[in-house]
Amino acid sequence: MNAAIDTSSPAIPAEKITLTASDGYPLTAYRYPARGEAKGNLLVAGGTGVPQRFYRRFAEYAAQRGLNVLTLDYRGASESRPASLKGFEMSYLDWSQKDLAAAVALLAQEQLPLYWVGHSFGGHAIGLLPNHHQLTACYTFGTGAGWAGWMPTGEALKIRLFWHVIMPAIVSWKGYMAWSLLGMGDDLPLGVYRDWKRWCGFPHYYFDDPSMAWVKPLYASVQVPCAFVTATDDPWAPPRSRDAFAKAYSNAAKMIADISPAPGHQPIGHMGYFRRESHAFWDQALDWLLQQPVAAVTPQTG
Repeated sequence: MNAAIDTSSPAIPAEKITLTASDGYPLTAYRYPARGEAKGNLLVAGGTGVPQRFYRRFAEYAAQRGLNVLTLDYRGASESRPASLKGFEMSYLDWSQKDLAAAVALLAQEQLPLYWVGHSFGGHAIGLLPNHHQLTACYTFGTGAGWAGWMPTGEALKIRLFWHVIMPAIVSWKGYMAWSLLGMGDDLPLGVYRDWKRWCGFPHYYFDDPSMAWVKPLYASVQVPCAFVTATDDPWAPPRSRDAFAKAYSNAAKMIADISPAPGHQPIGHMGYFRRESHAFWDQALDWLLQQPVAAVTPQTG
């Protein structure tokens, strides 16, 4: 669920490219070249329904700190959506297994460390990547299990109303998750709606879904260092929701941290990690990533 999303034009031109997913689906992505000699490549894995342009300021900032940055819109969303979402077929899992996997494969072709910054869904996706072993380290903001029971009482009531009353009516009318009508984010395909709604009904997301038992060993196989950072005032992914999900990365070297709004400053919430005034959070993330051990990097092809 999203608050207001910045849609202003980029202040620094970025290279727009077509990224081909592993099944051939064309995705729109943007490259932000590093200032000076590149210290590594960075992939930004955004949240559900959050367009890549929302992360533009962070991408530019990371590029100024010496990283080549890639952002993308997942299939069916924003600049990677088809002419019509009605009748468009896909699985929510495609974003991890096909779209982000292709971005990792592209960046891994270069002989540089490969870092990951995820927001919300971007922290889910790591464990579903077929090529997560190519990552050097991952840092995520606001990743949680999605269950309303982890949320503050008032927020939980609103989310249950959203999933069980408001959105079913909108989906029945439009044929897809047209939550732009509510000002909450970019419209999403029907398959994303169905999967997301079902998994948010479980305390531990899809790890509690009997049909998804196969995902547990995938998450257990992740061994790259992973940081899971969430705001104490994040209404959709509070710390206990984060903990309920992050424990699935049972064999990763994890760093778990909470952050709080500074006195006199506006709330962080679920989207404030990437506001223009959040440079301190960005520096913490980039510093942590760049401090992680780098194994011998060999270009990957094919």
